[in-house]
Amino acid sequence: MQLKIMPKKKRLSAGKVPLILFLCQMISALEVPLDQKLLEDLVQPPTITQQSPKDYIIDPRENIVIQCEAKGKPPPSFSWTRNGTHFDIDKDPLVTMKPGSGTLIINIMSEGKAETYEGVYQCTARNERGAAISNNIVIRPSRSPLWTKEKLEPMILQNGQPLVLPCRPPIGLPPAIIFWMDNSFQRLPQSERVSQGLNGDLYFSNVLPEDTREDYICYARFNHTQTIQQKQPISVKVISARSSRERPPTFLTPEGNASHKEELRGNVLSLECIAEGLPTPIIYWIKEDGTLPINRTFYRNFKKTLQITHVSEADSGNYQCIAKNPLGAIHHTISVTVKAAPYWIVAPQNLVLSPGEDGSLICRANGNPKPRISWLTNGVPVEIAPDDPSRKIDGDTIIFSNVQERSSAVYQCNASNEYGYLLANAFVNVLAEPPRILTSANTLYQVIANSPALLDCAFFGSPLPTIEWFKGAKGRALHEDIYVLHENGTLEIPVAQKDSTGTYTCVARNKLGMAKNEVHLEIKDPTRIIKQPEYAIVQRGSTVSFECKVKHDHTLIPTVMWLKDNGELPNDERFTVDKDHLAVTDVDDGDAGTYTCVANTTLDKVSASAVLSVVAPTPTPAPIYDVPNPPIDLELTNQLDKSVQLSWTPGDDNNSPITKFIIEYEDTIHEVGLWHHQAEVPGTQTTAQLMLSPYVNYSFRVTAVNNIGQSLPSKASEQYFTKAAEPDTNPTAVEGLGSEPDNLVITWKPLNGFESNGPGLQYKVSWRQKDGDDEWTSVLVANVSKYIVSGTPTFVPYLIKVQALNNVGFAPEPAEVMGHSGEDLPMVAPGNVQVNVVNNTLAEVHWDPVPLKSIRGHLQGYRIYYWKIQSSSRRDKRHIEKKILTFQGSKTHGMLPGLEPFSHYALNVRVVNGKGEGPASPDRVFHTPEGVPSAPSSLKIVNPSLDSLTLEWDPPSHPNGILTEYTLKYQPINSTHELGPLLDLKIPANKTSWILKNLNFSTRYKFYFYAHTSAGPGSHLTEEAVTTMDAVQAVNPRISNLTATAAETYANISWEYEGPERVKFYVEYGVAGSKEDWRKEIVNGSRSFFGLKGLMPGTAYKVRVGAEGDSDFVSSEDVFETGPAMASRQVDIATQGWFIGLMCAVALLILILLIVCFIRRNKGGKYPVKEKEDAHADPEIQPMKEDDGTFGEYSDAEDHKPLKKGSRTPSDRTVKKEDSDDSLVDYGEGVNGQFNEDGSFIGQYSGKKEKEPAEGNESSEAPSPVNAMNSFV
Repeated sequence: MQLKIMPKKKRLSAGKVPLILFLCQMISALEVPLDQKLLEDLVQPPTITQQSPKDYIIDPRENIVIQCEAKGKPPPSFSWTRNGTHFDIDKDPLVTMKPGSGTLIINIMSEGKAETYEGVYQCTARNERGAAISNNIVIRPSRSPLWTKEKLEPMILQNGQPLVLPCRPPIGLPPAIIFWMDNSFQRLPQSERVSQGLNGDLYFSNVLPEDTREDYICYARFNHTQTIQQKQPISVKVISARSSRERPPTFLTPEGNASHKEELRGNVLSLECIAEGLPTPIIYWIKEDGTLPINRTFYRNFKKTLQITHVSEADSGNYQCIAKNPLGAIHHTISVTVKAAPYWIVAPQNLVLSPGEDGSLICRANGNPKPRISWLTNGVPVEIAPDDPSRKIDGDTIIFSNVQERSSAVYQCNASNEYGYLLANAFVNVLAEPPRILTSANTLYQVIANSPALLDCAFFGSPLPTIEWFKGAKGRALHEDIYVLHENGTLEIPVAQKDSTGTYTCVARNKLGMAKNEVHLEIKDPTRIIKQPEYAIVQRGSTVSFECKVKHDHTLIPTVMWLKDNGELPNDERFTVDKDHLAVTDVDDGDAGTYTCVANTTLDKVSASAVLSVVAPTPTPAPIYDVPNPPIDLELTNQLDKSVQLSWTPGDDNNSPITKFIIEYEDTIHEVGLWHHQAEVPGTQTTAQLMLSPYVNYSFRVTAVNNIGQSLPSKASEQYFTKAAEPDTNPTAVEGLGSEPDNLVITWKPLNGFESNGPGLQYKVSWRQKDGDDEWTSVLVANVSKYIVSGTPTFVPYLIKVQALNNVGFAPEPAEVMGHSGEDLPMVAPGNVQVNVVNNTLAEVHWDPVPLKSIRGHLQGYRIYYWKIQSSSRRDKRHIEKKILTFQGSKTHGMLPGLEPFSHYALNVRVVNGKGEGPASPDRVFHTPEGVPSAPSSLKIVNPSLDSLTLEWDPPSHPNGILTEYTLKYQPINSTHELGPLLDLKIPANKTSWILKNLNFSTRYKFYFYAHTSAGPGSHLTEEAVTTMDAVQAVNPRISNLTATAAETYANISWEYEGPERVKFYVEYGVAGSKEDWRKEIVNGSRSFFGLKGLMPGTAYKVRVGAEGDSDFVSSEDVFETGPAMASRQVDIATQGWFIGLMCAVALLILILLIVCFIRRNKGGKYPVKEKEDAHADPEIQPMKEDDGTFGEYSDAEDHKPLKKGSRTPSDRTVKKEDSDDSLVDYGEGVNGQFNEDGSFIGQYSGKKEKEPAEGNESSEAPSPVNAMNSFV
């Protein structure tokens, strides 16, 4: 229950006769509650809810959208005027009106020009109760003209001279943003010496040689069309003079000793003074006969520009700028006059009256000059509008008397002067409505005794109803003075007692009828902790217990929980909680802290805490240890705006050294009596520098801590009040989510008292549609955490920002967050649902996606509902619980697993968003084919004889189709456990037993039994049985001859067995001599051998074999040892003598070959390498073929192709570029080699060293003698 106390209330007085509680009519107009059902029923004149700005600059490249939205009952119709005459949109094919709205859309993207539609537009919304009009909306296309071409002469001047580089940008709409850059698009650096003026010119107080450059470029950025225009570059050359003569300041702008500036109220006043001189002058600002406003004054452009925000008439006056350098000073006086466009003092408000009542509309505005007030009714000047005898106009007020329903109309107030105008619509709605009570009937209010109780009775009626409250079923009227009646009908019981319990009736009456509503009040006993936990000091290793007994109202169910240091209890079995106690066993130092018992009910909450201190066990006798004494003599020094130094004197440590000091503060402005943690310092420190927040009245206290616990806090220090400042941060966790389809709920985490930084904390909440051209809509709200925007379209993206402000100023510009207005249930079901049965347990479903606009929310996926409707085998029609599969995202198909074979199913598909599911698609029916059956439910072999056995079975539990037959396969098992020939037998499907004859006596048989459907055989059951023999000889089971044959990591275990046939063997093993548990391996079948794997080399193991059956037994243990680990034998070929000799021979041969070539070249002159090598006939120097080692022809660079598929590659399966023989670099290009005039290669062969291939891999190309030599040189 949420109880809301109203600001205005009336107290009922006592009397001897029963008092009737009634609500007086405090104002002459009714206020319509924001009840959705009520608003839907009431007739209401039109109200303009959204419109384009008065001065609407459009982008000529996009369609023109002129907004006009209105609400009313019945819904209003819309019309437009253009330049004062009716605008017939039906005659212009490019103009359309948005359905259900007055918004115009002018399609100029396909054809037409924006200039054609320049003009003044006004929208009218009309229904049977009146007409509302919009502002005059002036439509102008944005313009970004080019710079006029001009020839700019280079500027040459001496060092120290002043300079002004003109920009003179083209006049655009809206005006361009000016900035200076160079050819590299880098902004030119600015300083006190060089700066840009408000007119865009670049001013130099004096030039320096480093100012010389040829690319001073002025850029004009037109944001509306997102274009940038560039002026021709200006060249400046500064000639260095031997000595620059210093001079006093003179103003470059403004000119003369005085000038005049006019600004409008609420705008930013910008005053500029730029001076030249050498050295560079410094600018100062003062206001004659006054001071500059502290919180609204800002200096820009190195103090050359003075800005005052939110100017008002009080800011008018003379402002003086002073330019000063060591050689003198000059000043310039700027006379400022602040004018004002009209602004509201009292804007007219909607008026809801009942027939015969009186009321008034007030329209008061101010401005400079004083605005003129004029009235219109339904968009027509009141002077020429139809006469209304109930209406009388008196300047800025319209007085209504004895109104009737025909008096309903929409009035417009226009306040205008030469600087602008204000237009406000306010309707007069005359309603005759009987009383309605909007509070839900039989609402139950539960309140804790001695707390306030508020019983709601929201109502509406015209005329305004009177409200009466009664208590009790017999209608006993309230006659005591303990009640307070609020203007909204709420009955308040300031201090509810047990006898306040009962039924209360609210009655609303006016001359048109009566309505009543009953609510119920229950008073509950408060929850109390009658036995609180107590402070405890315990020694390490001992046990401590805290008690917490709770008494509560018997109709409320309390929950009791324990906290440690305001957090959850440790997840430790030493902590145990029962009904009334918390016990901690084996206490250690980490258990010290504050333990809190919290008792909660649905109506109240109480808690109690106790501190646990843990000390070391003390010898006897031992000194007395205790917490420290509180610190004393707190003193504040070095008091600054945002910091202060605190010092103190420690108290006695009571035999336990102080480990740290805890500093806390109290804020007597925001949270009186609540102490917060400020800082902690080591126990050896007695001073601390504390960082402070603005607008806080600080008091400090210090607590000492030792191993025993905390001291009592010290006495509070003197108070220190810091100055206010604008907020440093904005609210966090900003979100925009709709709770209803037609709203946007904007929430945020508010700033706390410290973050507010000053009085008057508010929030500026702004929003606009993300995909539209809307301006930001902003409201200022009090220190709350939520704002609801009503009347939004369903599921539309919005941009949202929340900015904090206080009486000092605004926080920094907040970040934009995207949200969505409320979701609604999807409207359309998926279509074209198709089912493809993949197999007897799996089906694939396909569907067409629904249109995105019909989803009306975040698409979460599609949901398939499917259910089994009929079993083909049983022919029953029982409905089974529906199953649901959800497919995330925009998937349009999905698989349905786990279906039952031979069954009929139905399904439908629905789209899902954040609001819920949309309508279901038409049901689609499909069936699964037959499947193989499960194994028979059971198989028993009974009545063994010498040559026969009887088999009995139960049919499969899941036939998955129609059974066609059974198959029985069987085979004998001899004494060595070998299987004999396999025989099979077909048995009709209607049989559940079978006698198998002509078997061998005293023989074990193994049986395999399974069922068939048309889909094939199912799973089988196996069983073994033995035919009888003439005489049964008892055998004692025994395992003997256990042997183990071991290798490095495995061992083969074998044994001999004598005894009953039906046993299962297992092998157990472990490391010999260890105490670890036996490791167990199960032996498949009845084999008498098993292999152990994964053993450790060189380790002794123990092993034994056991049997499970009619009588469990194990063999005796055996011990074996695995073989030692064998090191792999590797031979380094590089150390082998034959390999070294071979390589030396090859190197010698190559060296001889190169010497011969060198001699022949010197004798024969220049020759191409290719021709010379082709003529070489010595087979010893021919490269060897890779395949068979035979000699092949030399391959030049053209023959070195990239590796083909299947070629040998390095071990990493890649061929690196640097390893290829194709590169001329490998032959010494550019260093040791050169080309002759005829293109032949000359010079010494030299290749860069190649990486050695991995062992076992061959080169992908034939080995080169050159490379072979390089590898040995």
